[in-house]
Amino acid sequence: MGLSLNIPDSVLQGLRIPEGEVAHRLLTELAIALYAQGALSLGKAAELAEMSRMIFGETLGQRGIARHYGDADLSQDVSYAGSE
Repeated sequence: MGLSLNIPDSVLQGLRIPEGEVAHRLLTELAIALYAQGALSLGKAAELAEMSRMIFGETLGQRGIARHYGDADLSQDVSYAGSE
């Protein structure tokens, strides 16, 4: 199950983003906003932005957004580190 958003043409035309980058940039901005609000975990936000967790984390750092890091995140990181 997916979700499609209908963005009015007038809004799309008003974006100062190259046409070929619009979809990816909007997904990235949505992912960052939802993560910053605590609505998505780092992993799910990275998935929405179509980035690795590492790259998404770096993007958050560049924006000055602190990582939400709790016990579940630690457990996931330990599990991931053990699989390599």
